[in-house]
Amino acid sequence: MTFRPVKSTHRAKPTMEGAGVHLHRVFGFGDPRESDPFLLLDDFRNDRVKDYIKGFPWHPHRGIETITYVLEGKVEHGDSLGNRGLLGPGSVQWMTAGSGIMHQEMPKGNAKGQMHGFQLWANLPSSLKMTAPRYQDIKGSEIPVITDDDGTRVKIVTGKFWGKRGPVDGVAANPMFLDVSVPPNTRKVLPVDTYANTFAYVFAGRGTFRDASAPVGVRVEKEVAGKELNIRDMTGNRTLVRFGTGDEVTVTAGPAGVRFLLVSGQPIKEPVAWHGPIVMNTRAELMRAIKELNNGTFIKAAH
Repeated sequence: MTFRPVKSTHRAKPTMEGAGVHLHRVFGFGDPRESDPFLLLDDFRNDRVKDYIKGFPWHPHRGIETITYVLEGKVEHGDSLGNRGLLGPGSVQWMTAGSGIMHQEMPKGNAKGQMHGFQLWANLPSSLKMTAPRYQDIKGSEIPVITDDDGTRVKIVTGKFWGKRGPVDGVAANPMFLDVSVPPNTRKVLPVDTYANTFAYVFAGRGTFRDASAPVGVRVEKEVAGKELNIRDMTGNRTLVRFGTGDEVTVTAGPAGVRFLLVSGQPIKEPVAWHGPIVMNTRAELMRAIKELNNGTFIKAAH
């Protein structure tokens, strides 16, 4: 077994999207090879209604899949093909935009005004860019949750993990998408596909993903599993962790525990021509999509 080393960490950056939704961009619109097959991850956790209520009105998608995972609140969605739905707490929507749709997502807070969730974009290979659009709306109660003997809790949205398989299927990148909670002061080793690009995104508590003790001379708060745990050097809320190669990820939770998304997928390794929510392989394909959007021929699927 080979532990994946940490290649880099960075904090999500505040930005604004849609009709004025305040969110944090974890990654996106940079070098697509860094996270191939994933293009973008947004953290739209917000506790102020005015910062998200205008939502994401009608906008196009082509050539990608979008994954929306709701923690708190609800998201109403609809598209130009007549599809409608409501994502509640704990639910997931995996949308294959394929050949193209017009889409809108309108967030609604819970009783406390909270709207918490994430959206991940996954690229489609050239052979599937123009496939028919498809939705998979999954209720929270349909997503398997495994609790290990040490209290580690893993929610499996897609992929196979610890003998269980998530309900989302038929996704091009063959990804694994997990919501992982590790109890306080607990060290955990999690298996991942050796050949998949893998990242973790911490959104609660603190932890370290480095399988090493704290440097000599640095104040240590706790000793865990025989290794010194440097609290000041731990990864906290809204931090992305990118990993090198290997078939295991190791994490040690801090005094309050740690919760994070663990995501991996097979790289597509194809050229990317990208303009907002339209992602093709060549500039010519991209320009054709924009021309179709302007002249009203963008939607290819039958109503």
